[in-house]
Amino acid sequence: MLRSGTLLTLFLLINAAAVVSSDVSVADEWKPLWPDGAPGANGTADTDIPALLAFPAPKDTANGCAVVVCPGGGYGGLAMDHEGHQIVAWLNERGISAWILRYRLGSKGYHHPIQKGDVLRAIRTVRHGAEANGVDASRIGVWGFSAGGHLASTAATHFDSGDANAPDPIDRVSSRPDFAVLCYPVITMEKDFTHQGSRRNLFGPEKFDDAALVELLSNEKQVTSGTPPAFIFHTTEDQAVPVENAVRFYSALRAHGVNASELHIYQKGRHGVGLAKDDPILSSWPARLSDWMAVNGYLQKK
Repeated sequence: MLRSGTLLTLFLLINAAAVVSSDVSVADEWKPLWPDGAPGANGTADTDIPALLAFPAPKDTANGCAVVVCPGGGYGGLAMDHEGHQIVAWLNERGISAWILRYRLGSKGYHHPIQKGDVLRAIRTVRHGAEANGVDASRIGVWGFSAGGHLASTAATHFDSGDANAPDPIDRVSSRPDFAVLCYPVITMEKDFTHQGSRRNLFGPEKFDDAALVELLSNEKQVTSGTPPAFIFHTTEDQAVPVENAVRFYSALRAHGVNASELHIYQKGRHGVGLAKDDPILSSWPARLSDWMAVNGYLQKK
């Protein structure tokens, strides 16, 4: 026979589980970026279907800003918790609607330009549906971590204005993000400072030493005056992705007059910290991001 204390414990556990389930159900189900099948797909498993998971901001606090979130994982996996779900929760708390991007991976046989196509389609999709989702089409950002930071910086440097004659209305709108948030990002593909695993997964082993791809996807070399402003966070202590990646991208932004950008480098901190909730010093970096977003009008209702 169960004691009353045991029954109370079970009751609390059941209710805690119910709360977790309720929180998860706030998001819509994964929506394929191409409902009729993605270009270049090798199969029909989830890993073959690039998709978005929507987290609309609460109606009473929504300010119209939106962000596509790109979790990291070396182009071989996706860190969906601390670089996905925790991030959309942070954004929702500030009135920003968010979408997690499930992009295709090198570990599943997908290489450039597949990932670029996925992120640009994601931004187009959010912009095309902006009015229906209460989003300002001129305040749509992209946020990426590590290899996801490379993908976000790819969106910021390889975008296009859309094809006005495309049969698909989503393809008619711009894929340019209005701002980028890059956290301990892979930026360069040059061997001295790149993350070798990301480069291998992105290029594919047969093109690992392709000089043209190194040049094209070293995104610090693709910055122009039309590149959107970026907030960049990194640590000097990062042993996986050297801080020179962040420095190079920020320097390129400065050189091209993209002066609404900020770079924050902390001395201590390992790679892959996410919001760094358990670090009393490093956990201050999201506040710097919030300040930057406020200064540039991304937290204000329009």
